[in-house]
Amino acid sequence: MHEKVITDMKPETAIIRIKNLRLRTFIGIKDEEIENRQDVIVNVEIHYCAAQARRSDNMDHALNYRTITKAIIALIENNRFSLLEHLTDKVLAIASDHEWVEFAKVEVDKPHALRYADSVSMELCYQKQKN
Repeated sequence: MHEKVITDMKPETAIIRIKNLRLRTFIGIKDEEIENRQDVIVNVEIHYCAAQARRSDNMDHALNYRTITKAIIALIENNRFSLLEHLTDKVLAIASDHEWVEFAKVEVDKPHALRYADSVSMELCYQKQKN
């Protein structure tokens, strides 16, 4: 699905990437996970039409990645999650909230979730429906 979006991308599409946002939250179902905050690493990709912003150099014509990032931080740091799927879905809802967003992808890593793996991650995507 993601590769199709890249090939169908319009020339005026901009891509915002929030890379390796490191946060701590309560995530999991085991007692130790419920009682102790754990690290999560969030990566977000947002595609939107930036034609107006490119011409005007006016912040009102662009998506504000700082505002998006602050909303993600507040969500993750101020809530508890049992499932990585649920956490990832909530972050995706923030990333895809603006009407200009054509496509969004969120990956949330939970380092050290498995004994012999660096991390476990969940990735979800949003694609705006074409009329």
